[in-house]
Amino acid sequence: MKAIVCQDWGPPDSLALQELPDLVPGSGEVVVDVRAAGVNFPDVLTVQGKYQVRPPLPFTPGNEFAGVVRAVGEGVRGFAPGDRVIGFTRTGAFAEQALAPAEALMPMPDGMDFDTAAAITLTYGTSHHAVVDRGALRPGETMLVLGAAGGVGLAAIEIGKALGARVIAAASNDAKLEVCRAHGADVLINYSTQDLREALKAATGGKGPDVIYDPVGGPYSEPALRSIAWRGRLLVVGFAAGEIPKLPWNLMLLKGASVVGVFWGDFVRRESEANLAAMREMLGWMAEGKLKPLVSKRYALADTAQALNDMAGRKVTGKVVIVP
Repeated sequence: MKAIVCQDWGPPDSLALQELPDLVPGSGEVVVDVRAAGVNFPDVLTVQGKYQVRPPLPFTPGNEFAGVVRAVGEGVRGFAPGDRVIGFTRTGAFAEQALAPAEALMPMPDGMDFDTAAAITLTYGTSHHAVVDRGALRPGETMLVLGAAGGVGLAAIEIGKALGARVIAAASNDAKLEVCRAHGADVLINYSTQDLREALKAATGGKGPDVIYDPVGGPYSEPALRSIAWRGRLLVVGFAAGEIPKLPWNLMLLKGASVVGVFWGDFVRRESEANLAAMREMLGWMAEGKLKPLVSKRYALADTAQALNDMAGRKVTGKVVIVP
């Protein structure tokens, strides 16, 4: 099989396309022929050795995929060769075949295409865990989404609307904001041309957002926090801007606000049943048309480095996938 291999920590261009032996499942494991693999910002950090978790070298990056079961190991129940599945693993998705424990897989819903199936686990899983579990967003509240046109941002917008909230989308240009509008955002803020604090003040009548969804970090976290409503919740999702902000703690005191960490990967590991319940809820919302994942581009396996460079350069709207 062909696979992308990270031999040493470095930029995406250092990745190599190699021919590797076909995978063989062990006890409790499943081998899947990958039809599409989702690309996420943590993939960019992982190959550089900058993510919270460092896999042992060498490894194949990529952690979410959709495909067809090729073989099952001893003791596997509920999956058989030919089944269409969605999977999430620490590594291994950017390849023609992926190996996963059976509990990391779930059946693909009838009628769902592989691109969409590969685009939902990390982005929608992260956003559901953030908005529903950690942020406790309630109907009638207002949520600000920073970096709103990215994969997790659009997912947060849709989940916020599914919960009955008012959603403010902030992004770096008007074209991205129009995508946010198409996915349900009520208010649009271009933080390249508008003062974020003034725009939030105008959009909320001075009250501020109840929940701030922040996958960006950098220069936008502090002005967003300064605008937060009384008892507001700032969700720390990631640092796509490259800088981890240093926030003044007195702001949390003055607003009775909370800064809440969101680490979906460990949530999956520690609370797998809660994660599966969240995925079932979201698949129901998808069936109702409330969630509509946007896959904006497909890349061949040989073009994986370009996909990661586009992600690092913030050129991606919604999700992109690798198609082996």
